[in-house]
Amino acid sequence: MAAVPVIALTGHLGAGKTTLLNHLLRHPRTRIGVVVNDFGDINIDAALVAGQVDEPASIAGGCICCLPDGGGLDDALIKLANPARRLDAILVEASGLADPVAIARIIGFSGIRGIRPGGLVDVVDAVNHFDTVDCGALPPVRYGAASLIVVNKLDQLPEGERAAMVQRVTQRAAQRNPRVHVVPTTGGRIAPELLFDASATSGQVGQLSFLDLEPEHDHDHVHADAVAVRSSGCVDPDALVDLLEDPPPQVFRLKGIVAVRHRATVRGYVVNLVGSAIHIGPAPRRGVTANRLVAIGMDLDADAVRARVDSALQPAPGRASAQALRRLDRYLRLSA
Repeated sequence: MAAVPVIALTGHLGAGKTTLLNHLLRHPRTRIGVVVNDFGDINIDAALVAGQVDEPASIAGGCICCLPDGGGLDDALIKLANPARRLDAILVEASGLADPVAIARIIGFSGIRGIRPGGLVDVVDAVNHFDTVDCGALPPVRYGAASLIVVNKLDQLPEGERAAMVQRVTQRAAQRNPRVHVVPTTGGRIAPELLFDASATSGQVGQLSFLDLEPEHDHDHVHADAVAVRSSGCVDPDALVDLLEDPPPQVFRLKGIVAVRHRATVRGYVVNLVGSAIHIGPAPRRGVTANRLVAIGMDLDADAVRARVDSALQPAPGRASAQALRRLDRYLRLSA
C-alpha cells in the first residue's frame, strides 16, 4: 500500500481554509481523512466530512503546534493511516493562530508508518493579507514553510488589482522560499490533483479538470496540467535526483515509479515530489523494469516538461555508479 500524503492546511483567521477544505471534499469518489484543530470558530461542513471518512479525527485544546507531543495529532494520523481506510490523502486543518513552520515539522518528523508529508498549503486572504499577516519590513517566516500558497478571495478585489496582488505575494514569498508555488483563486477552488491523487481521476493524462459543483457561482474553471512519460530499462539515479532537485518551471508535483540497477539486482522505487519536498521509497514489488513519471502543475509547457522528464528516464548503460547510488540512498534515508 502506498504511503498516504498528509497535507497541512494553514492560513490566517478568515482566509478561507475551511472553504478550501470543503471544496476538496466535494471531489467525487475521493476518500479524504480530515484532522480538524478545534480552536476558535471552525465551521466544517460535518456532512461532507462524514461522507468521506467514518470517524473524522479532531484535536481540541489549542493550536496544534503548541499542544504537548503534537496534541494528539500522532494518534489521529495513526488512526487515519490504517490501510483499511483506503484514503487518498489526509488533510490537517490548523487553527488560524497556528504556526505553519511548527506544523510542518510536526508532520515531517512524526515517524508514523504509512504516511508521508504531502506539503503545506497556506491560504492567503487577498483583501487583508498585507494588513494582517505580511505587514512588516521582512517577509514572514511562514512563507518558508509553505509548498503552495493559495491567494484566495480575489473576487473581492477590483479586477484590475488582482494580478498585482498575486504578483506581490509571489515576490514577497520568493524572498523566503524561491521554490514556492502561488495559485490565485476564489472560493478556495484549487485543483485537487495539485495535492493528491484523486481516485476519480487516477491514471488520467493531459488536462486534469474537476467538476464545477457550485453552478450558482460563475467562476472560471481551475485546472492542473499533467504530463506523463514512460520508459523501459533502468534509469540513472543522478539524472533522476537532478530532476527532483530542480524540476521544470511550474511543476508542483512529480510522482511515479522507477527501476535502478544495483550490482546484481534491479530495484524499484516510488518517487514523490511536492513543492521542494522529495520522498523516495522502495516499490511494493521487486523486479520493476518499466519506469513512469507524471509531472503535475499549473500552466505547464508540456513539450519542455516532457523533454526534461524523458531525459531523466533514459536507460542507463550498466549499473549505477556508487556516487549516484549514494545520492539516491540519502533521500531513501530521509524518507524512511
